[in-house]
Amino acid sequence: MNQIQLQQSEKERPLALLYGVYILRKTASEISFKLGARDTNLFFKAVRVVLFLIVLTIAFFAPAQTVGKLDLAKLDKQIEQNRKDWNIPGMAVAIVKDGKVVFAKGYGVREYGKPEKVDENSLFAIASNSKAFTVAALSKLVSEGKISWTDPIRKYLPWFELYDPWVSNKITIADAVCHNSGLGTFSGDLLWYETKYTTREVLERTKHLKPDFDFRAGYGYSNLMFSAAGEVIEVVTGKKWAEYVKENFLKPLGMRNTNTSVKELAANKDVAIPHAVQADGSALPIPYLSWDNCPAAAAINSSVADMSKWMIMQLNGGTADGKTYIAKDQLETARQIHNPQEVRRSMASKSSFHGYGFGWDIYDLRGTKIINHGGGSDGMISKVTLVPGENFGFVILTNSINWLPSALANSILDDYFGLETSDYSANYLQYKSESEQKEAANYQAAKLALNPKAVATHPLEAFVGTYSGDLYGEVKVFLENGHLVADFVPAPNLIGDLTHWEYNTFEINLRHTPLLPRGKVNFVLDMDGKPDELKIDIPNPDFFFTELILKKVKD
Repeated sequence: MNQIQLQQSEKERPLALLYGVYILRKTASEISFKLGARDTNLFFKAVRVVLFLIVLTIAFFAPAQTVGKLDLAKLDKQIEQNRKDWNIPGMAVAIVKDGKVVFAKGYGVREYGKPEKVDENSLFAIASNSKAFTVAALSKLVSEGKISWTDPIRKYLPWFELYDPWVSNKITIADAVCHNSGLGTFSGDLLWYETKYTTREVLERTKHLKPDFDFRAGYGYSNLMFSAAGEVIEVVTGKKWAEYVKENFLKPLGMRNTNTSVKELAANKDVAIPHAVQADGSALPIPYLSWDNCPAAAAINSSVADMSKWMIMQLNGGTADGKTYIAKDQLETARQIHNPQEVRRSMASKSSFHGYGFGWDIYDLRGTKIINHGGGSDGMISKVTLVPGENFGFVILTNSINWLPSALANSILDDYFGLETSDYSANYLQYKSESEQKEAANYQAAKLALNPKAVATHPLEAFVGTYSGDLYGEVKVFLENGHLVADFVPAPNLIGDLTHWEYNTFEINLRHTPLLPRGKVNFVLDMDGKPDELKIDIPNPDFFFTELILKKVKD
């Protein structure tokens, strides 16, 4: 029963209860009359029976307002207040317990400035929560004997290369989905972000990335490695990742509204729109980010109603309605830690282990194993949390960039287990505010420290040209209305206006990507004192422009 159904039941309950009491009172009167009013003992026996039946009636009609020790009515109010505190246009939450949906509700609006409300069927980008679907598909193929977790990726993708020939030959499917390739977190994501490159073209350029640590000696969250795992599925089955996931999971589970590409969103009217948060705190609607060239990492769009079906199957040992989707041994394999990590400081008092399995982040809460994952796309953040030992789970979907899903997940878990808790939302908000204030102060201090006499060594025309590298491709710099512009050729939407900063360094502001901040572009001179190389730094947690090595190839 979802939240809407619960609300309907609550409206009907008073009338039903009154009617039940009326019938019982009438029954008591009839019993009393037949027994005779002079037989006092029999009369009171009849009253006790009637009172017992009334209690049963109340119990029958009373809603399940708690799950574990989690008060759903209190949570409902908390979610809406948190949404307002974070200025999130819209969000949706669903909770499942013992194979049933006990809570599913939307909050706010699908798009800022428009009246359409979010409900339990509204579609959001679930981003990296798609990775669990990729692992489920691989698990199915392992169960069928078509692949093994220990198979080298090059067994299926002989053209696949990484930074070292030995690593290229040794990296397995398991390595790809537990993030121990040696590449750093989000390394190379600029290869697919807004680019025209195909999935294979993205992966073929991966060999030019430098590792952050030795192979299998650390944790580096890699969308590219999941994309490679998705390509293995296509080679083995002859079907695209999206087609295979739809046929084996989305359709049979009844996830009717869920899709695997932003191109399919037009077929559904109930779609939440992504938002960027502007400098004044207001929400700005932005286009959906396409993951079509890195689909196995994050391409799915879904609703909390559909994700509830996915969670119920996951919590039911990989089965639903008598059908096995994931063999139990493979389900457990994915939920074992294959890449250990340090326990998060925020959870140190309640957790003793933390690591990554196959497509899942894993830790414990006072000894209880928690299986969870976050998802982040341009303008959308999501969270899926499963507690298999309690047959309990929940999903949180939001249509702006925020930290509420993590804060709310911590709060729900604490309340469910009756643990001492704190106001995670307020704490995260405070940290966010302090970070933004510090960033703004640092920027202003840097501007004040600029040397007004530190002019560029050459006229602007000297910096014009095409800069290129094996990893990314071309970035063209040209003059427009008296100032320089940088055009990231593989990504049509990445165009930045350059403003002189100091010496041969210019500030860059991207025109069409409000989620990326201001950055710097530096023109490096060769031995003859001519602009020869372009270095770019747009500091953000997701896309590392410093990885680009761009040499001037054409004036």
